Amino acid sequence: MNRPLRLATAALTASAALLLTSCGSDEKSSGSDDKIAGAEQGGEKKSPPPSEPAQGADRPEIKLPSDVTFTFSWAKTGDKTKDAVLADREQAIKAIDMAIAEKAPTHKALRFYYEGDAAANAQKYIQAYVKADARTTGAYRYYDATVTADSGTAALTYCEDQSKAYDKYLKKDKVDKGPATKNSYVLYAAKLSRNDAGVWVTTQLNATRGSDKCQP
Repeated sequence: MNRPLRLATAALTASAALLLTSCGSDEKSSGSDDKIAGAEQGGEKKSPPPSEPAQGADRPEIKLPSDVTFTFSWAKTGDKTKDAVLADREQAIKAIDMAIAEKAPTHKALRFYYEGDAAANAQKYIQAYVKADARTTGAYRYYDATVTADSGTAALTYCEDQSKAYDKYLKKDKVDKGPATKNSYVLYAAKLSRNDAGVWVTTQLNATRGSDKCQP
């Protein structure tokens, strides 16, 4: 998940090729009973395409702090499957920051939108923020999305602008601001699969910080 700027980067060097997000709680540890479904397998968990539309899924409500905002600068494709992939990926992105704000590495929204390697790395990312008693703040922008999809699997690439996104340390009430650099722009390549409920869950996510493709 490779976001935001500094805290997560140091914590996730070893898994930088995957979903980059990490934190560990001093207050409560994640035991074997509360791991994200599919995370321990380290691979994609595939399900047959559902017969009912995704609107029937019991989606978790996404609530974010007022100082965390997202702009998704990509238009609908006109293809129902591709647009569903984009919509569920948007919710998955927001779910990470909600889990960080709520100090919940195994938040139900993560279990809803992530499986496999992506779930395992998302949990690590959030645990790192909990351990540091920090969360994200500021504005994120997403753009230049390209999606391919069939009835059960999808591939999505997109850019993220982190130039106005920061880490906020709660005990000190301090925002760790820094100047925007080439590394403030990240290229992502995601793999998703459609589960029994018709939800496009993220199973893998590769990140390239400072990608030339994403520079303003």
